[in-house]
Amino acid sequence: MNQKSAETLEFPKVLALLAKHTSFSTSRELALNLHPTADLNVARELQRETSEARELLELKPGFIMGGVSDVRHEALATQRGIVLDGPTLLKIKSTLRRASIVRRTLSRASGQFPLLARLADQLEECEGLQEEIDRVIDENAEVKDSASARLAILRREVRVAHDRLLSKITNIATSSSNAKYLQEQHVTQRNGRYVIPLKAEFKGRIPGVVHDQSSSGATLFIEPLSTVELNNRYRELQIDEENEVRRVLAELCELIAHESERIVATVEGLAYLDLVLARAKYATELNANEPKLVDFKVIPNHPKHPGSTIKLIQARHPLLDPDTVVPIDVELDDDTYALVITGPNTGGKTVALKTIGLMVLMSQCGLHLPTTVGSELSVFEDIYADIGDEQSIEQSLSTFSAHMTNIIQILQSANQRSLVILDELGAGTDPTEGSALARAILSHLLERGITCLVTTHHPELKAFSYNRRGIRNASVQFDLETLSPTYRLVVGLPGRSNALAIAERLGLPQEIIEEARGMVATEELKVDNLLDEIQKTRDEASRALDRARQIEQEQEHLRAELQSRLDQIEAERIAKLQEAEEQAEAELEVLRRDIRRLKMQLESVGQPLDAIREMKKVASEMQARDYVNLPEPELELVYEEDDDKPHTFRLGEIVQVPSLSSTGQITEITSDDVEVTVGRLRVRVKPEELAPLNSQQRKAARREQEKRQKSDLISTPERGKSPGLELDLRGERVEVATQRVEEYIDAAYMAGLPWVRIIHGKGTGALRKAIRELLAHHPLVVKQASGSEKEGGSGVTIVHLATQH
Repeated sequence: MNQKSAETLEFPKVLALLAKHTSFSTSRELALNLHPTADLNVARELQRETSEARELLELKPGFIMGGVSDVRHEALATQRGIVLDGPTLLKIKSTLRRASIVRRTLSRASGQFPLLARLADQLEECEGLQEEIDRVIDENAEVKDSASARLAILRREVRVAHDRLLSKITNIATSSSNAKYLQEQHVTQRNGRYVIPLKAEFKGRIPGVVHDQSSSGATLFIEPLSTVELNNRYRELQIDEENEVRRVLAELCELIAHESERIVATVEGLAYLDLVLARAKYATELNANEPKLVDFKVIPNHPKHPGSTIKLIQARHPLLDPDTVVPIDVELDDDTYALVITGPNTGGKTVALKTIGLMVLMSQCGLHLPTTVGSELSVFEDIYADIGDEQSIEQSLSTFSAHMTNIIQILQSANQRSLVILDELGAGTDPTEGSALARAILSHLLERGITCLVTTHHPELKAFSYNRRGIRNASVQFDLETLSPTYRLVVGLPGRSNALAIAERLGLPQEIIEEARGMVATEELKVDNLLDEIQKTRDEASRALDRARQIEQEQEHLRAELQSRLDQIEAERIAKLQEAEEQAEAELEVLRRDIRRLKMQLESVGQPLDAIREMKKVASEMQARDYVNLPEPELELVYEEDDDKPHTFRLGEIVQVPSLSSTGQITEITSDDVEVTVGRLRVRVKPEELAPLNSQQRKAARREQEKRQKSDLISTPERGKSPGLELDLRGERVEVATQRVEEYIDAAYMAGLPWVRIIHGKGTGALRKAIRELLAHHPLVVKQASGSEKEGGSGVTIVHLATQH
């Protein structure tokens, strides 16, 4: 890309804002030296990287490059035998550790962030080097005692020597006999040796070596002779310790030298990842969106058209205040590849050109654009711009000459895949010649099929744009009421002259205004009036469109809100239905259990009729519950009308049992009562409690009996399987345990077991209490008692079951 044009468009200022979002010097350097790519595929991948990074930061706001430093120079220095200090080694370890975290984090999320994961996969963790630095250097950047066995011994000896020396010299300094000779009774250091402050007039009273004196000369700092050897020993050990530390660091730096190339690659990889994150942060700050980058296309029946695409929707200049900047819409259709923008000075023409140029540069660097969704751009090979006052005093060039020099260089370099931006084309010279030159240059660019954006004050270029294919007019709006520009770009309409209107609004005498109007060609006045009417009509249409869009947005909002409410209502309805279904199922399960228990009670033969009637009453109450509706057969009682001859019952005869509202078959006759089998139930009743059936009723009763017997064969569970004599409930919750006890008692009774053992443990006694309360009211339980000591005592309940007849 042309560096001068990038500077003209103020692209380095954009990069400076981007660099503020980087985390360390290497990535900042990358940001400041970012260059747009001319490769479409590379530009698209850069955009996708930024999008992935924005999504990553939304999910993990704390994902940063903290702890990373540029240690490339230090790592390469170890190849020359340079020994690094502790703080530098900690920086290397911190950088490598961050590389490990980044690589592992993005590798786990490779499905969601494939491009970032691929970048992270290139990082070198150097795990062995990390471990070695961690083994040698502590958190304070000091070499650990454990770095080597010799260092541990030396440091222990240094501490012992130091203690001996300090103890000896402290005794001398604090001795009462020496107090009068010393300025102060304390120990200090000079040139690495421990000394005491001796008054100069008592020199020689305490034998020793003078190492220093005070500025006044009143104090001499001497090392007592009795501590010289201890001082020497202490200093020797210190030197040995320093040599050992240096040896340990040298070995560590040799290891770094072997890994230096990998360390450099890792730092650069982290820097690029940090740059991608910076692009994402900057995009979020700008409230930007990913543009669609497209290739140059072939335009049918338009051989001159280069096939470029520029479609920017609500584009905002990234360097202007986001609260006040006015967005612009620019779109070059399939018939347009050149745009001529006209309008007053300070009206926003130059800002519009720079905005478009920056959008192109930013998109080809992987930066998202401060536009709304739907913007599209081609990837240009180069961008050439001539904007502003380029007057050069050193070269003695005028403004016009400077512009012409730039334009000549641009015309020599540009091609069909270039974007050319020219500000105030033809300005700075005679208006007639400047207008002619501007039209000629523009015509040349059109003939060569070069995409170009031009601003001008020359009115002749307005008509030129209408007469040539591939070029279109545009203008920046001006508010005559406030005498200020609106900075809005309108594509399709040229700018009208506002000089006379502005002068009139400012109070220039009317006679001068009228005289000036008379000097202006009638055709130009008509064109201005026509442009004014078109602009008013366009403004009205734009306001109507804005209202329509607002209404559409409100309707969409209401539709979304209504849909949300409907979804919520449907979810609540489904939840209620599910809750009701679960409740009904629970109640039905209770009912089934009650029916099974009642059925087993009825199967007990030989029970008194009063007990049978009581059971019948319970069954009727259960049948009347809301959650079940079991129809009870209603048999019409028909008696044979023969009062003179009493009916004689016979074995095997089917009779009516009115008290049970059912029919049964006589199985036994005694002098006092009759045994009747009703289903699987055998009851004994008085003969007067039975009623004979006529032939029709007997046939119906027999069919009903056969049907019931078949149903019982189908529904009756398999009998005779023993559940075992023991049920262990230790550790169970009360609700689960009681349900298991009920099922176990039913199964044990069906299997004919006389007694069973239930193990519930002692514990707090809550489980034992719940189980025994259940057994106390169970119809199949005759009695219950605690087990013997051998059986478990109060932790076991022995249950005696009713016998089957």
